[in-house]
Amino acid sequence: MPLRLDIKKKLSASSERVKSVDIHPTESWALAALYNGNVMIWDYETGSCVKSFELSELPVRCAKFIARKQWVLTASDDMRIRIYDYNTMEKVRDFEAHSDYIRCVEVHPSLPYVLSSSDDMTIKLWDWDRGFECTQYFEGHSHYVMQVKFNPKDTNTFASASLDRSIKVWGLGSAVHHYTLEGHERGVNCVDYYPSGDKPYILSGADDRTVKIWDYQTKSIVHSLEGHSHNVCAVLFHPKLPIIASASEDGTVRLWQSTTYRAETTLNYGMERAWSLAAARDANKLAIGFDEGCVVVELGSDEPVASMDATGKVVWATNNEIKTAKVSGLATEDFPDGERLPVIPRDLGSCELYPQILKHNCNGRFVAVCGDGEFIIYTAQALRNKAFGQALDFVWSGSGTGDYAIRETTSRLKIFKNFKESSTIRPATASAEGIFGGHMLGVKGGDSAVLFYDWDSGEFVRKIDVAPKEVYWSDAGNLVLIACEDSAYVLTYNAQVTQTAIQMGNVSAEDGIDGSFDLLYEISDNINSGKWVGDCFIYCNNAGRLNYSVGGQIQTLQHLDTNAAGVTQHTILGYLAKEDRVYLIDKSLGITSYKIMLAVLQYQTAVMRGDFDSANELLPNIPVTEYTTVARFLESQGFKAEAMAVTTDPDHQFDLALELGEIDRAHTLLDETPEEDRDSIETMAKWKRISDAALKVSDFDLCESASIASN
Repeated sequence: MPLRLDIKKKLSASSERVKSVDIHPTESWALAALYNGNVMIWDYETGSCVKSFELSELPVRCAKFIARKQWVLTASDDMRIRIYDYNTMEKVRDFEAHSDYIRCVEVHPSLPYVLSSSDDMTIKLWDWDRGFECTQYFEGHSHYVMQVKFNPKDTNTFASASLDRSIKVWGLGSAVHHYTLEGHERGVNCVDYYPSGDKPYILSGADDRTVKIWDYQTKSIVHSLEGHSHNVCAVLFHPKLPIIASASEDGTVRLWQSTTYRAETTLNYGMERAWSLAAARDANKLAIGFDEGCVVVELGSDEPVASMDATGKVVWATNNEIKTAKVSGLATEDFPDGERLPVIPRDLGSCELYPQILKHNCNGRFVAVCGDGEFIIYTAQALRNKAFGQALDFVWSGSGTGDYAIRETTSRLKIFKNFKESSTIRPATASAEGIFGGHMLGVKGGDSAVLFYDWDSGEFVRKIDVAPKEVYWSDAGNLVLIACEDSAYVLTYNAQVTQTAIQMGNVSAEDGIDGSFDLLYEISDNINSGKWVGDCFIYCNNAGRLNYSVGGQIQTLQHLDTNAAGVTQHTILGYLAKEDRVYLIDKSLGITSYKIMLAVLQYQTAVMRGDFDSANELLPNIPVTEYTTVARFLESQGFKAEAMAVTTDPDHQFDLALELGEIDRAHTLLDETPEEDRDSIETMAKWKRISDAALKVSDFDLCESASIASN
């Protein structure tokens, strides 16, 4: 089955011919080395050129980031290597490195080493800790050496590609190559290593228009990929995705599945010949250099593939590997909010398909892995296979251990009860574009609507005319939030009305069941991810704020990190009530948590319902340290007298006393000001406010004394 990766263009920058590209590991930067002798740094989130270096009048054939030194390393046809500080734009070094054009530079992942290869048929090793001294010299190729690449699994070895039709593997410390791989019919332009530890593979591309995968242990060709109509100039194994990318002078970039070697898709941006490729190590970005500029694309979603059950057990996927860890108990009482948790991962095993979605069922016993147009249901503890099948989409029911639904086609859904097929639904929409799980089965219609169906009967319940991104059900099933592009809608669901109508057969084929849903309120925000906690909805928005909504009133808990375009890097995993913490995961799979008192949320929910009896019963469960937070919420809702009774902050008490017209109380509070603060500017300002308030009610004695005190 295909990978079904959505490919989005992040950057398209016109320029002179781009001979080399690189992606910064932490910044949203793409580096482009140009044939006109310049080097440019583009921000692919904003589309702007952030840095530009004029190096030479001759072509720059290669440029690399050295992020740990904040350098840009360049190699050009004047046979010189130049190094610049990309923050200050200052030139760090400039030296002649070869006696002919330099084709490639490669940076060692951990040591202060740089490899360079040249048309002089040599490879050199440079040590920047020793002033870029040439510490080793490698000879053995009989033609231009087009590219060199360190082995990420053994960084003491590297491979070289040459127009002498061979790939040679070398070791640091020896001037003689270990072995040679021969099999291409014409010159080899490019080489790469498989990034993970499970396959001893080398990738190569050549002027014979083929891409070859080699096993460097057996020295044999594993597979040959054909499809390009001209020389293959660049190849790579994507470090995060099961993708092989190849760029050719035919103007295309081909993407191949690295497990099945199936041709996935062909990219052609009409920018003439494609010369170079680069991939982000921890993201799903791919940079491409063309004759007419460079392009950065995003392959699929870069959201973390992870899920957390109700006990705090997290399961996540890294490529095909599934890992787990328990986060409950890691954030102690004094653990700082937002600090990365010291998670200790445990390997669960390897998945047969590439995970694009991973989700626990309602009780956490099973976890579904979806991708490549297939799904597999595993036991969450030991990753034992329970069920599998083909599907465009998969969702769990909000109840029932083995209850789930799949979208087989755009016109047919299937519901499974206890892992057995129960019913088939043909949605009343032109095209079912997606499905949503929870207490009802939601169907995303092609006509910008969401249709809800009953899990047990398969009956159509209601059509809501909004274009949904995601649907979130509360645990009780009485509330549902439909998240759209720039807003969200919270509806109440009346289960009793729905079940009665289904039993009586009062279901309209066009309108469903009247009274099944009612709009409660709208949230004007772009919700990225969220979780219901009782009747309160906690969510991250795209602007990087961790918010929660109680009855439509939004409170901001935390400002989170965002990327260069101001988009959040975090996704909500879940909430643990016994720890009063919400857990988030970022795009580098770092897990953080924030304290959110459940008792505070329950209190605020009761206040929004106008149920002060319940609110007062909940108040003793809230720590006194949170009383001022509660009081400020009450004040924001107009309940100033109630806020006055709760707050413990003297400044807040003073402000509320004046707003409530309790001047004597405000006077008493001010008289209790500590001796060391009596002459402060803030205290003088408070006396002035009391004087003004006393004047309004004609209390001239207090007005006079307060006025004197304010001076």
